[in-house]
Amino acid sequence: MKRKQQQWKENLIIVRGGGDIATGTIYKLFQCGFPLLVLEIANPSCIRRTISFCEAVFDEEVMVENVSAKKVSSLEEAYEAYLEEKIPVMVDAEGEMIRESRPAAVVDAILAKRNLGTTINDAPVVIGVGPGFTAGEDVHAVVETMRGHNLGRVLYEGSAAPNTGIPGIIAGYGKERVIHAPCSGTLHIERQIGETVEQGETIAVIDGTPVPATLSGVLRGMIREGYEVHKGLKIADIDPRISEKENCFRISDKARCVAGGVLEAIMHLAAKGEQS
Repeated sequence: MKRKQQQWKENLIIVRGGGDIATGTIYKLFQCGFPLLVLEIANPSCIRRTISFCEAVFDEEVMVENVSAKKVSSLEEAYEAYLEEKIPVMVDAEGEMIRESRPAAVVDAILAKRNLGTTINDAPVVIGVGPGFTAGEDVHAVVETMRGHNLGRVLYEGSAAPNTGIPGIIAGYGKERVIHAPCSGTLHIERQIGETVEQGETIAVIDGTPVPATLSGVLRGMIREGYEVHKGLKIADIDPRISEKENCFRISDKARCVAGGVLEAIMHLAAKGEQS
């Protein structure tokens, strides 16, 4: 048992962030046999909750595509979750566990569009997902997250494409798919993820102010019931393709592509480190 625990510590990968894009990476690394620890903030504003491991922060334990994640509060509990074949998720916004556990690799998949504190000295392998990082400066590699030809590409020099603020196009719709809070207040959900909605229909209410669907389709994402939102916060996402309802409960193509880039970077940098 002690030997297995030592191997866990020596091979541990910490992933900062457990949203839908990060979940694709977490899922892939778990399926490849890597021991993991996911670090999250205390109140994540996740939209695609049905396919995000960060929901363990609220629900204690969640499942995405038959893989379970469990909330823990210490490295000892994280190891116990590992033995149970579950992914440990810990509230640690500042990344204190990085310094305490000294992992083999750190993946910053917060997707904040800027670096919130990850450094190239955090681990032998440090990877930044999306814009806000520069390979060779604050991370060893960057994985591109912008849709298009370079999605999932690993960069060992330079940075990912800057954030455009424009959602990807699905069935001809871009910014119309994403719904932002019209005001600040407490959100009350009227329609659930996976339900079909009509344009103009009320899908949520914020302190008495109705939030209408911007187009007809499947409600793909919705922030949690009772969440205290601020005006302009992204709170929902609609997929205009009625036939794609099952995608509300499956890791997205984008998340899987990014995950492939992260896995490639980890394997490449680890092999390079062994040769040096």
